[in-house]
Amino acid sequence: MSNEVKEALFSAKNMQSLTNPFSRNNPVIVQILGICSALAVTVQLKPSVVMALSVTVVTGLSNLILSLLRKGIPDRIRIIVQLVVIAALVILVDQVLKAFVYDVSKQLSVYVGLIITNCIVMGRVEAFALSNKPWPSLLDGIGNGLGYGVILVIIGFVRELFGSGTLWGVRIIPESFYEAGYANNGLMLFPPMALILVGIIIWVHRSKNTDLQEKE
Repeated sequence: MSNEVKEALFSAKNMQSLTNPFSRNNPVIVQILGICSALAVTVQLKPSVVMALSVTVVTGLSNLILSLLRKGIPDRIRIIVQLVVIAALVILVDQVLKAFVYDVSKQLSVYVGLIITNCIVMGRVEAFALSNKPWPSLLDGIGNGLGYGVILVIIGFVRELFGSGTLWGVRIIPESFYEAGYANNGLMLFPPMALILVGIIIWVHRSKNTDLQEKE
């Protein structure tokens, strides 16, 4: 691959599409999207990671496919085409999960299917993929999927560690702690705690990025 091609593929603008959703334009804590699944699937770390990867795959590929098709899609049926493409990708992801991580697939239950209606997936197609070339669209989709996934993993990590004393199903907090009087925080296992954690992350993020704060 020549230097010119590398510079074109990994230009500053393209890299910005990939990395901005990690922090500056995170879909969960800045755009406030995908909150429902952040509440529902983050009781444990493993389903959080699997859900994050699933959304990343669907977001990246749907952006890529619909960017490739964008010039041939009549405007009046673009939403239908988007739904068909996204639904097909979600079905494929769901079947892969059932084949290779069936236990996690059962834990995620209907939430894998609900990726079809995830605001992040539809939003990136509408806002970016339909008006940009395939490569930047792929990077944008992967970036937003990973940005969403980072928040899920953080919440899943905290909730499982303090709610169950485990990570990835493995005991982390020593038995001696429990013998000394330590007790798991059962509140961490309830959905409202996920919302509180999201709120804390938003507060920390905006305190470090003052330009994102609302002006009085």
